[in-house]
Amino acid sequence: MYGYSRNLCCTRILHCKKFYAGVAAAVQLETPTPVTLSRRRMSNTWVSYLHAVLQLCARNKASIQGKACHARAIRFGLQEDTTTSNILINVYCKSGLLSSARKVFDGMPARSLVSWNTLIGSYAQNGEAHEALSLFKLMQRNGSSFSEFTISSVVCASVAICAVFVCKQLHGFAIKAAVDSNVFVGTALADVYAKSGLVKEASRVFESMQERSVVTWSCMVVGYVQNELFEEALLLFHRAQKMEVEHDHFILSSIICGCAGVAALIEGKQVHAIISKTGFCSNIFVASSLIDMYAKCGSVEEAYTVFTNVEDKNVVSWNAMISGFAKHARALEAMISFEKMQQMGLYPNEVTYISVLSACSHMGLVDEAKSYFDLMITKHNISPNVIHYSCMVDTLGRAGMISEAYDLIQRMPFVATASMWGSLLACCRFHGNLEIAEIAAKHLFEMEPDNAGNYILLSNIYAANKKWEEVVRARKFLKENVVKNEKGKSWIAVKDKVHKFMVGEINHPRIAEIYSKLDSLVEEVKILGYKVETEHELHDVEESRKQELLKHHSEKLALSFGLLSLPASAPIRIMKNLRICGDCHSFMKHASSSTQREIIVRDINRFHHFRKGRCSCSDFW
Repeated sequence: MYGYSRNLCCTRILHCKKFYAGVAAAVQLETPTPVTLSRRRMSNTWVSYLHAVLQLCARNKASIQGKACHARAIRFGLQEDTTTSNILINVYCKSGLLSSARKVFDGMPARSLVSWNTLIGSYAQNGEAHEALSLFKLMQRNGSSFSEFTISSVVCASVAICAVFVCKQLHGFAIKAAVDSNVFVGTALADVYAKSGLVKEASRVFESMQERSVVTWSCMVVGYVQNELFEEALLLFHRAQKMEVEHDHFILSSIICGCAGVAALIEGKQVHAIISKTGFCSNIFVASSLIDMYAKCGSVEEAYTVFTNVEDKNVVSWNAMISGFAKHARALEAMISFEKMQQMGLYPNEVTYISVLSACSHMGLVDEAKSYFDLMITKHNISPNVIHYSCMVDTLGRAGMISEAYDLIQRMPFVATASMWGSLLACCRFHGNLEIAEIAAKHLFEMEPDNAGNYILLSNIYAANKKWEEVVRARKFLKENVVKNEKGKSWIAVKDKVHKFMVGEINHPRIAEIYSKLDSLVEEVKILGYKVETEHELHDVEESRKQELLKHHSEKLALSFGLLSLPASAPIRIMKNLRICGDCHSFMKHASSSTQREIIVRDINRFHHFRKGRCSCSDFW
């Protein structure tokens, strides 16, 4: 069959048996039991034996033994055999030796579909997106046939380099070739569109698919979560449940993130129950997502319960717990966890230090933050990144050390980010430093010319310093230029449904009851000493109008709805898209005393736990 005489085949089989037994032993596998063979079958049997050993090498990623078999194949003249070359390509690809796989591929006189698919798929899986696309183009120029696997592999490669235009071309190509309905192609297209931010296109592909796998559902849920469309992710997950789609750890960890995104604690607990039922609690990534979800939903105690039940804790789970403590202003617990983590033999990484520095920032612990910053460099040899410096700037600024914070920005080896200047500007407002506030605002106006919040914050500082001409100038600029002023929104979950409120909300079905409850609540807290802090309302209107505008802030409406809808013993959990203003903060403290309820507000920066007239942030946020 391969041009060998029967006697030569016999000799070579007998000569090579020890060699292949050694190869099989080297990859810790059993050698096939020898059988008595007729000389007529010995040639075919020897090649089959070689193929079997090569496949074992591929499964075990045994590159050295694979190369030894490759040498034997060349010696016996099998380098031009398509099947042998395909198996060799697979061995090298599985071992991560893509250059060796390409050499075998380029040396083939004739290539099959398996040859192209194996190499294209391996390029895509190993992050060699350009090589995968280039090889696909060569495949088309050669007129070679392709399959659904070819298209799905190339589509997956295009997402790695954010080649949206290429993806759309491949989508058109798939439609033209009538393979777009294939589950692998459709899943790959939905995934690449979602990862590129084109969620509508991803949803359109998803809905057009007649057959969907677990991976398809997971990709779509993950896509919604990654694009912060948390409510859509929850709706799709409910739909998957109704269709009895099997759950995997990808979809479960993603939907947990979706629950965290809208602070949907009830939904999160339901998903937790599913995780317990399906046995994914032992998955470290699912467990870490649960810890993060409970912390972001305002229940750090339940987050800690999940954490303590994780048997094999790794850096990810410790980071999730330390971050949870930091968000809830529990700096002592965060620092203790930081020490315990090292006692368990784990080393903190960049993320760990971001969390512990953030905990120091929230509580104004300047000396501790400086100590951790030095420890990161000297003991753990971690180079501080821009986020670490941002935490230090925030810590110094919140403590009133504005000049030192500004000096750190000037000395650090990074260009200051917009969030860093924004933090400094907010601290200048809190501590009344107009000089550095103007410097920070100037940088922000250059970096974010369309962000109205920066202009509003600066005008706030001008107003606090009685600089009315500058206030008028800033307001005039806002009116005459197209800038984005993000409106305040708050969410509250009641009976498996998330209710959203805007400032001055009028569309909620129970809005009349909500305003009536708010009116009565305002009167109650005034008796306890609450006074409207109109300096937090920047509109140039009369005092009575400022009071009315502040009264209808979204978090106050959400609180009123929570009092109407939730049991008397249940904490009221509110999520807000912006920083809570000083007037609402004061209102929540007094309301927690008046109603004898625990009120938990998660704003853009941190959690505020209001109990008996006090806040966990100690009025430092």
